[in-house]
Amino acid sequence: MADYDLAVIGGGLNGVSIARDAAGRGLRVILFEQGDLGGGASSASSRLIHGDLAMLERRGFLRVRRALAERRSWLRIAPHLVRPMRFVIPAHADERAPWLVRAGLLLYDRLGQDDGLPQSETIDITHHPVGFALKRPFGTAFEYSDCLVDDSRLVALTAMDAAERGAVIRTGARCVRADRDDSWRLAIIDRGHRKVITARALANACGAWVPIVAETVLRMPPPATGVMQMSQIIVRRLFDTDTVYVFQNNDGRLIFASPYERDFTLIGTAVHPFKGDPAIVATSAGDVAYLCEAANRYFRERVEPSDVVRTLSGANLALDPNRRVGRDGGISFDAKRRRAPLITIHGGDVTTSRLRAERAVSRLLPFYPMSRRWTAGAPMPGGDFDWHRFDAEVEAARDRWDFLSEAQAQRLVAAYGTRLTAVLGDARSRADLGPAFGPELTGAEVRYLMQREWARFADDVLWRRSRLGLTMPPADRDALVAFMASAM
Repeated sequence: MADYDLAVIGGGLNGVSIARDAAGRGLRVILFEQGDLGGGASSASSRLIHGDLAMLERRGFLRVRRALAERRSWLRIAPHLVRPMRFVIPAHADERAPWLVRAGLLLYDRLGQDDGLPQSETIDITHHPVGFALKRPFGTAFEYSDCLVDDSRLVALTAMDAAERGAVIRTGARCVRADRDDSWRLAIIDRGHRKVITARALANACGAWVPIVAETVLRMPPPATGVMQMSQIIVRRLFDTDTVYVFQNNDGRLIFASPYERDFTLIGTAVHPFKGDPAIVATSAGDVAYLCEAANRYFRERVEPSDVVRTLSGANLALDPNRRVGRDGGISFDAKRRRAPLITIHGGDVTTSRLRAERAVSRLLPFYPMSRRWTAGAPMPGGDFDWHRFDAEVEAARDRWDFLSEAQAQRLVAAYGTRLTAVLGDARSRADLGPAFGPELTGAEVRYLMQREWARFADDVLWRRSRLGLTMPPADRDALVAFMASAM
């Protein structure tokens, strides 16, 4: 008998979503990630939970409707991670005709009308707060509803939910060889120790590494895909409103400028083909210049490359021949006679990740008895409250831990939801939470992240479990490194 029903290689969003779905259906699951959870493209996404307005131009009505249904599911199961926002498209005479944008938004409203978000509208931004940051020629804009998500925390909490349903999650573990018979025999280097495990089925969910793993570990032909690089830039906050700006660039692409960690603005995305090692993907000077130029078409305050405080880059697979990063991604399934099943999953966006994993695991139905599909209605850890009550959860946190500021309470509730008690416990003052690393991070939170969310190094905490690396002084970062080393 095999050790596990399903082994998953890759701890990005696709991998942990498969582990969560399969574990919840009663399968014995183990997941291997050679680095940190969400260490690749999953923590460098556009952070959008949306139906994709641009898809309406290509008449992908069913795909938009399906994505908007997923948006509704995310609001229900992850109300702390997924936040409804108003998106604003300034009318630009040189781009899409205003009547075309308005017609598209009316259809968009109709396709997503069951989720309770405000409908779209046309606004005069000459004297409206959303117009203050824009150049004066823009007098009209279109406003509609979509959502933002904390992508890297979504990965961590999906893995946590999988683990709580019985999955084994191993970070710092690399699969170096996979032999296939009626079951899979996997050789693993787990934090320096070699071990062998067996599994009845295998999922290759290694993101941009899928072809490499197929060739070198599975020793089989790689899928026919191309690799695309996605890059974004972070600058100091350019506007005071809690709004996402959608800019129509002169190349036809939509560029998003969204609030990021209170004091910053995230601008993206630049997309182009990528060749090389996905582990060293980096934002080029050309990508930075492209995004700065796109922002400068609309914002009053100029954005120069020297204003960029951090860049985000990730490599994702795209199905040939279109060389696009399709939002649905790709799933292939191979189960020959006397050969253990293999799922290969790659690409796709955050919005459809839950559905993509559900479809992948469902391919195993002929091989295993398993329970019905379930992930669309089961809350993520900490997400067992209605999304309308987010502000009430923040107030409740401040009532219980009265030493928290409004901003601190918002960050903590957005990260942990109703699991915040497990982080702060019965603390009556900030001193009860242990050493402080910068103005917000405490020893209690770091210990929680290490014990419950697989954080091993300072970068795991500062750039994936949170984004506090943007504001943490170097001395506090060094203290955090020493604290985590002593706590291991």
